Amino acid sequence: MILYLLRHAIAVDRDSSGDEDDSARLLTPKGERRMRRSAEGMLALGLSYDLILSSPYRRAKQTADIVAEVCAVRDGVQISAALAADGNPRQMIDELIHTHGARQHIVLVGHEPYLSRLISTLVTGSSALPLVMKKGGLCKLSIDTLRFGRCATLEWLLTPRQLRLMA
Repeated sequence: MILYLLRHAIAVDRDSSGDEDDSARLLTPKGERRMRRSAEGMLALGLSYDLILSSPYRRAKQTADIVAEVCAVRDGVQISAALAADGNPRQMIDELIHTHGARQHIVLVGHEPYLSRLISTLVTGSSALPLVMKKGGLCKLSIDTLRFGRCATLEWLLTPRQLRLMA
């Protein structure tokens, strides 16, 4: 299995009063433009996906929809509560194993620091590996047998700028 982890693109800032629902924040126009260009970079790399799973947060879903459109993902985007900013990595891995185990190329669209912790867990068996995923950054993991803990090889971690330059 090849697992791609994609952080959502640039979103509007949180409401300074603290009243705004964080899950409802949208991508900025700049974030949408840059994500479209990054998705074109994914195409230029020859990447293709069987499935895109997205956090239910609006900015992640918008990011996933852009990738699905540009990369012509046949099944579109599915929502996974396990990818929410406060989601459970063990639940995400169980969902992948039991619901999507037949898929070979899956994109998970979510948030920081959740995605870095998930990458760290799959690569090292611990969530302590210091990784930083920029907004719109993409990571590729190769996995022989998916399980919670050390099971993956980090193939690459690209910044959004690197993806856009490939387009």
